[in-house]
Amino acid sequence: MKKLIVIGLSVLVLGSAVTASADDRSFDRGRRINQRLDARGTRINQHLDARGDRINDRFDARAARARADGKYKLAERLDRKGDRIERHLDKKGDRIEARLDRRGDRIDRRFDHNRYRH
Repeated sequence: MKKLIVIGLSVLVLGSAVTASADDRSFDRGRRINQRLDARGTRINQHLDARGDRINDRFDARAARARADGKYKLAERLDRKGDRIERHLDKKGDRIEARLDRRGDRIDRRFDHNRYRH
């Protein structure tokens, strides 16, 4: 009789633990999607920032050569153009990152809302 009770209780405990762990995995999905989208937005933003820096550096080098040749107005125009392109890519990366962040938060909220809706 004692063995039967111990076996019955252990099956009950294992069954509830398996159900609880399966339940956690299914509702953890929103957080994982949010993290993945955040990481993607950060990666895209860093890529665009690096691209803007490279382009600005190239324009700065061209401006330095123009100054060395005495073409000061051309050098100023090249400096402004490089800065403008870098600023545009920085803003674009920030917008993309913010959009993906909002999307991930919205998905996470939806999964959380559905979880507690029962």
